[in-house]
Formats: sequence, C-alpha cells, structure tokens
Amino acid sequence: MDSQEVSMDIEAQIENNVDDRTLPFSIFKKANLPITLKFENVMYTVKVEEQKSWPCQTKGKTEERTILKGITGIVKPGEILAMLGPSGSGKTTFLTALGGRVSEGKGKLTGNITYNNKPFSKGVKRTTGFVTQDDALYPHLTVTETLVYTALLRLPNTMKRQEKIKQAEAVVTELGLERCKNTIIGGPFLRGVSGGERKRVSIGQEILINPSLLFLDEPTSGLDSTTAQRIVSILWELARGGRTVVTTIHQPSSRLFYMFDKILLLSEGNPVYFGLGSDAMDYFASVGYSPSVERINPSDFLLDIANGVGPDESQRPEALKAALVAVYKTHLLENVINEVKGPDDHSNHSIGSPGDSKHFGDWPTTWWQQFCVLSKRSLKQRRHDSFSTLKIGQVLIVSLLCGLLWWKTDLAHIQDQIGLLFFISSFWAFFPLFQQIFTFPQERAMLEKERSSGMYRLSPYFMSRVVGDLPMELILPTFFLIITYWMAGLNPNPFNFFLTLLVLLVHVLVSGGLGLALGALVMDQKSATTLGSVIMLSFLLSGGYYVRNVPVFIAWIKYVSIGYYTYKLLILGQYTESEWYPCGDKKCYVGDYEGIKNIGFHSGLVSSLALAAMLVVYRVIAYIALMRIGRTKSG
Repeated sequence: MDSQEVSMDIEAQIENNVDDRTLPFSIFKKANLPITLKFENVMYTVKVEEQKSWPCQTKGKTEERTILKGITGIVKPGEILAMLGPSGSGKTTFLTALGGRVSEGKGKLTGNITYNNKPFSKGVKRTTGFVTQDDALYPHLTVTETLVYTALLRLPNTMKRQEKIKQAEAVVTELGLERCKNTIIGGPFLRGVSGGERKRVSIGQEILINPSLLFLDEPTSGLDSTTAQRIVSILWELARGGRTVVTTIHQPSSRLFYMFDKILLLSEGNPVYFGLGSDAMDYFASVGYSPSVERINPSDFLLDIANGVGPDESQRPEALKAALVAVYKTHLLENVINEVKGPDDHSNHSIGSPGDSKHFGDWPTTWWQQFCVLSKRSLKQRRHDSFSTLKIGQVLIVSLLCGLLWWKTDLAHIQDQIGLLFFISSFWAFFPLFQQIFTFPQERAMLEKERSSGMYRLSPYFMSRVVGDLPMELILPTFFLIITYWMAGLNPNPFNFFLTLLVLLVHVLVSGGLGLALGALVMDQKSATTLGSVIMLSFLLSGGYYVRNVPVFIAWIKYVSIGYYTYKLLILGQYTESEWYPCGDKKCYVGDYEGIKNIGFHSGLVSSLALAAMLVVYRVIAYIALMRIGRTKSG
C-alpha cells in the first residue's frame, strides 16, 4: 500500500468514526470567513550578546543570528499544514510570526505574510485562534468555568450572555469533556484533569470564537498515541469546516502524519520540503534520499535527514543539510512560488472583526463587562490561595502568640507596647509583600496568552486584580488585630482601635502594592523575592525603632520607608503627647519617652498623605510595567 493509499484510507476512517462521536461540530460547520495564508521569503533575525564567563561577567560583542531563512508557502482553507523539524529548527518562531505574535524589540521579521492578500490586522486577530505548547490555564477553575469565562470575554455582544454560556457548554460536549466538566484543571501540585483533557480545553478556548485561522504549537506533545490521535482528529474536522490550520508537531506517528494535508520540513531555519504530506517520501526518493529500510515512519525519516543523518553514513551532517537546502531550491522552490503567486479564490474576501459591534470598537465586550467577568474569575481562582489552611493557620498562630506574649500590657510597660506596634507593622509588611509579589510572575503566561488574543484590555484586568484582592487582603489582618489588640491590652477606646485598624489596613495595601510593582517589574519570582526582602528590610531598619540616631547621609531612607510612616501613625493611634505613664516612683509624659520622642507626635497628616501616595504610586508602577506584556508588532 503506497503513501497515497494510506492517506485515503485514514481519511475514510476519520469520516466514518472520529473519536466515537458525531462530527463535524454542529455549531462550527463552517468558518465565518475562509482565509488563505501566504508567506513569502520570511526571515527572522535576532541580536545575541555573547556573555563572557565568570569572573568577568561582562557582555561581549553583539552578533546577528538568523532564525528563519527565507520560508515560502501557502495554506488554503480546509488544509492542515504541519511543521516538522528538530528542536531549535525555528518551528515555534515561525508559527509565532504567522500568528502575528512576534514581540516588539526582540528581533527583525522580514518577508511578506498575508491573509487573503492583506497584512495582519486587528480583524485577523479577532478571527485567529492560537494554542500555545504550554497550556496556560487557571488550576482552580473547572473545565466548564474555564470555557464559560473565555466565552463571556471573547464572544461579541451581538450574542446574549446565556447564548455565550450555551456555546461554551456545546464546546464541552463536542470535545468529549462531559466526564470531567466539573473537575478542576489542576497543576503540578494539584490533581486535576489529564494532559489530553487539558489540551482539549486549550483548543476549546480558541474554537469558541469559531476561528478562520487556527495555530497550534506542539498540540500532541507529551500525549500518548491514542490521545494524540483524538487531538489531530479534532483538528482534521475543524479544517474540513473551511478553516486554515497550522501546527507544529515534533514526531507524529504514521497515522497522524498522513492526516496532514501539507508538510513544511525545517532544518536550522531552512526549508527543505514544502508540499503535500503524501508526496514527501516520493520527493526525497526522487532526489536520491531514500530510507534504508522499507517500512519506516515518514516523520522519523524526515527528522533524521533534517538532522543531517541520511542513508549514506559517510556523509557529514552539515554537508547533508546544505545539500538538502540546495536541492529544495533547485527542485521545489519554483513550484512553491508559482503556487503562492497563483489565483486565490478568497483574495477578495475582506477581513473584519466578525460579530464586532460598532458600539464597542476594537473589543468584543465593554470595559465594564471585562472588569466584572475578570473580577469573578479572579475571586474564584484566588480564594484558594488567599484563604488556604496554611495562611489562615499562620495568621491565627502568630496573632495568638503575640496576644500571649504581650498579655495585658499597660502603660507601665510602654517599651513592650511600642515593641508590639513595631512588630505588627513589620509582620504585615512582609506578609502581603510576599503574597502579592508572585501575582504577575505566576500569571505571566496567562496574561500574555489572553492579551495576545485580544481578549481584554489591560486596565480592566489590572483593576479586577486590585479590587478583587481587597477582601482577601484585608480580612486576615482584621482578624489578626481583633485577636492581638484586645489580648495585649492596648488602648481600649473604640476610636483608638478603629484608628489602629485603619492604619494597619492601609499599611497592608501599600506593602501589597510594593509587591505588585516588584513582581511586574522583575517578572522572576526568585529575583523579585530577593529584591523585596532587601527593600523591606531597609525600610524596617530605618523605621525609627532599631536605630534612633541615623547618620545624615543615609537618613533619607526613612522618608521613602513604608514602616516609618506606619509606625508613626500606630503610635499616634495609641497615645497622646500629654498622656502620663508611670516611670518609677513618678509619672512621666509619653511624649518625653525616649523610644517615642524621636518619632514625635507631629506630622501625622504628612505620614497619612505619604502612605496614600505610595498606595497609588506603587500600583501605577505595576500597571506601567505590565503594559509591555502581550505587545506584538501587529497590534
């Protein structure tokens, strides 16, 4: 049975029975708009700085490295293009370029990529689905919740809310996810759905919008052959609905190989084959590269020669790669160029934003809708982290320990009282800092994925995180103070208690804001944690409790210290300058106590304004830092 017969036999099997379910998708029988994807002489170069080894650790000369080296081809509606090649051959880079997701400033993309003979635009983005290799999904959301929230954000307002939910539920059914629809996605340390189910959820997020173009990066990576077959069968059926499907794939089985309409084989960024998958083996045989064994998986053979391993073992790998590139340019490139330049049935189809309402411009939903949906999603996802048994237990134990250690202290032990106030400011500086510092580094992949697809604006996402985290940020410190304050015997006046609580809550928000800013700026958990520790320790050391006679040349630190202003306001919330406390056999003014005198009872309004300014400034810094996430050259 030759390769053509194998391909026809597999297509017949798929048409008769794909994954034991009735296909095509009842809600996606046809793409809204057929799109022909063309790419001509696409090249991508990046500048690489040589790093000298330790102990120099200095940057060397900058050299330009070419990742993609003149790739030409065409994919029509109803076709699946599979890109094969060894690791590092440029498959993912090329897929990213075709999907309009090349990041600004990271490299130079040249050549011509068109969609129905038009350049990439926001209209193309609205009708494009892009499935990344690593499934960026929220671990604590269920399968249904994940798809429903995606539907509410990505589907246009021409559809009612209930229609969007029904569409998400239909996708769950069509992808065979009913069995796990109420199961959480899970993660590395949280049991959830299987790898194949995760991948189907990722694909489901993209086909919700009924895309005309669908890009997938290694959709079968890490999956067993049966699950991989199920995934590719879904792609095959989507393509038969008039969609243009492009995927990278590492080493498909023979069954999968013949399900692809076209194959692009890359070797170190060079194209060495582009054409029908069923013709690949015949082409290489015609140019003198036949497999050494009669029966071999075509993808194994293609990857071998792309790696420079051919039938002639005496031929050096580099020489074989160069020969394959030369043969491609001589025997195949002209035919590929002629196909690209040939007539296109879909060239006159204009690409807009399908379903976009004139009232909402470039976005499928309004700012307020995005904010509400993102807030609800954030609350469902984050409540498990913020109110975990570990964190509640930590706060409860520390509050009880403080209450017992400072049990019913009075003004006769004023030093102990101010020590407690400083500890409260210290503990609630680090706790929210490290809780918030991981927020954006952990969500970077998700933010990049959703922003690149044009799902929502950055501002509603950021505001939903800031507003949505308020209850979770403020509940634990409130319980902490309720327990500690009354056990420790601090000023029993309700006004003083609520003033102390207000200062503490503002302090928590400011420290959390610093964590958000550092996380957004650094985007690396280890580096951000180290930097945050150094900054917060500097603030605490200059807070006025440990060191009272600070040298002038470094005294400026206290004016940017969160701890300094919080400590001052906590003291102002407990005492008055003319208040008496027993000191030996006589009474002394609180304002004259050595530990309080340097802090003083003045400038309470200035300290309040300083904290208020920090509350805003840190979050503005975080927002500006996040603006670089999800930017692409094509908008």
